[in-house]
Amino acid sequence: MLYDEPTTGLDPVMTQRINRLICDLQAKLGVTSVVVTHDIQSAFEVADRLAFLQGGQIRFVGTKDEIRASSDLTLHEFLFSG
Repeated sequence: MLYDEPTTGLDPVMTQRINRLICDLQAKLGVTSVVVTHDIQSAFEVADRLAFLQGGQIRFVGTKDEIRASSDLTLHEFLFSG
């Protein structure tokens, strides 16, 4: 299932509902879900694995723990500077 910016423009309450819906559908249907988003918090809530794209290239793929442990300064600046 592909979700393209599913929470863009939504208030925090609706964002939480959509995130829960994505997780529930994935669990109930047993399907792989791909979520394209700029919402880092939502990405960390719904994802088992994340990919970081920069300049049209995949720069990093990993679990949330692998991303947190990464020494990639650009990745950390993008994800955790806000």
